[in-house]
Amino acid sequence: MRWRSRTWPVTLRDDSLRDLPGGALVLRPLVRSDRDEWMDLREHNAVWLDRWEATIPEARPGTRGAPPRRPAPTFREYVRLLDAAGRDGTTLPFAIELDGELVGQLTVSSITYGSMCSASIGYWVSEHVAGRGVAPTAVAMATDYCFEELGLHRVEVNIRPENAPSLRVVTKLGLRDEGLRVAFLHIQGRWCDHRTFALTAEEVPGGLLARWRSR
Repeated sequence: MRWRSRTWPVTLRDDSLRDLPGGALVLRPLVRSDRDEWMDLREHNAVWLDRWEATIPEARPGTRGAPPRRPAPTFREYVRLLDAAGRDGTTLPFAIELDGELVGQLTVSSITYGSMCSASIGYWVSEHVAGRGVAPTAVAMATDYCFEELGLHRVEVNIRPENAPSLRVVTKLGLRDEGLRVAFLHIQGRWCDHRTFALTAEEVPGGLLARWRSR
């Protein structure tokens, strides 16, 4: 795997999928010129993705709760928000590209240093590339970057118990199942349980991507 720049913007590239249907996998920043391709991808995958989308809950009576809801950002604004999050060092908001085609997104979020040195990874890929090794390879690439370049100690992935395709990703990668988090995230209008899967740098001294390739 190759990467350029330790600070955002960051681009990661792996060519191991060239032996499979697919090819070179690239994690890179989303850019404004991705607009039409991104919107087509989300539209065509609405049924595949919408049930897993995070939502913002209404404030509970008598509390301040979340700030007032704002209109959804335009794509230009969305790209600008992602870029700002990448530059402040708390997030790595990648687009996933397979042989030049935009096929999904992966976000390393909640990057924390100090006594924790940890981060959380979330991802989605288009249904038409599911099962081809794209998601596990992307997660492995991002995890190795977190361990080897950012010096993080722990990475976790939180998944709805009924999200079978995503559960297969962490199973393939051999992440440790740490159990159920009750009402962990607000998804499509309600608080939903998630299972937490994690990995520490000490568990993959040779890198997660190398371990994934060897399976």
